[in-house]
Amino acid sequence: METGNIIKNKKIDNKIFAEGLTNYKQQLIQLSWKTGTAFIYNTNSFDLIKTFNYPGEGWGLTTYNDQLIISDGSSVLRFLDPVTFKETSRLSVSRYGRPVKHLNELEMVKGKIFANVWRADQIVIISPHTGKVTGVVNLAGLLKKYASGARANVLNGIAYDTEGDRLFVTGKYWPKLFEIRLIPRITP
Repeated sequence: METGNIIKNKKIDNKIFAEGLTNYKQQLIQLSWKTGTAFIYNTNSFDLIKTFNYPGEGWGLTTYNDQLIISDGSSVLRFLDPVTFKETSRLSVSRYGRPVKHLNELEMVKGKIFANVWRADQIVIISPHTGKVTGVVNLAGLLKKYASGARANVLNGIAYDTEGDRLFVTGKYWPKLFEIRLIPRITP
């Protein structure tokens, strides 16, 4: 992450629209947007270990304790057993009592679920216990100010480095990856 150079990559079949990716017990698990297929790769070699199917679309993926959490663009997060890949529970996400729709990429950060909201230039911070939004990261203007480009599109990437306590964001066709630091809002 110091240079931004690609160290290793994996060619994905052009028929697969790859989406959420997470590391679970030294395996990379990747969703596909509309095919309902997830791919499990060896973390070191990127060799395909196996696939599994899940219902609906796959937008974002993260882990919490010993469960996978998947988003599908709705206001509901689904918890899956990482061995059977069966749904174990659902979590409705709300802010001020209203559903938060278009939950996209997911990342677990210090025990909270971070989810970018599609087409909103914001990340909501969600309690994994209640589904309530406990905070919002406002990224409005980030792309326009620092990485504008005709092809650049929506915010759609969150990554957290637990060792360095660093948060990274990017988006569809963004020419840059941003390391950001969260600063609590000061209210008068």
